[in-house]
Amino acid sequence: MKIKCLTFFLLIPFLTFSQLFNEENGRVFIEAEKFYSQEMDETRKWYIIDNQSALLYKGVDTVQCAGAGGNEFIAVLPDTRTTHDDKLIHGENFSNEPGKMAIINYKIHFSNRGKYYVWVKAYSTGAEDNGIHVGIDGTWPESGQRMQWCEGKEQWSWASKQRTVANHCGEEKLIFLDITSPGDHIISFSMREDGFRFDKFFLSKTWEIPED
Repeated sequence: MKIKCLTFFLLIPFLTFSQLFNEENGRVFIEAEKFYSQEMDETRKWYIIDNQSALLYKGVDTVQCAGAGGNEFIAVLPDTRTTHDDKLIHGENFSNEPGKMAIINYKIHFSNRGKYYVWVKAYSTGAEDNGIHVGIDGTWPESGQRMQWCEGKEQWSWASKQRTVANHCGEEKLIFLDITSPGDHIISFSMREDGFRFDKFFLSKTWEIPED
């Protein structure tokens, strides 16, 4: 049986701490709500969502709370394009160019350089809330653009696929970041489609499906 809860939203423009995560043995898991800052948030913002938050974000439907780590996740809102019939407005509810809208940042210390595949656990209700971009140190490489989900609607799903001209549902092993030097790096995500719901992400030097 699916468990649902009323969706409440609390805007967190910045956190009061700057948490540094550590990569170990070529792997690192991070809860999405542990971002240390957000920017480019004039039009769309990332909100921390749980079932005890005090502010109801008007106009958003209930969402699946069960299955998210700690029953807490983040979403980029407001969500104005929920179906294909809703108007697509570049720079408002859609951005195919990364690093232009609703950016969230995470600090990670890497001991091991190399190629890291990026996995994201997301909740998608349809075809218009299933895309995001990932970047590193203020850059947005092609290998981090257009992460895409087609399967697993109405549930939390791990994926690491890139939308391509040949495959709009995404191809595996194309989403990755190159860590060229050990030390502290900033990993960032930016909005592609509003309404995107984000629970956690996983970076790994090997191709492996994450386990919660």
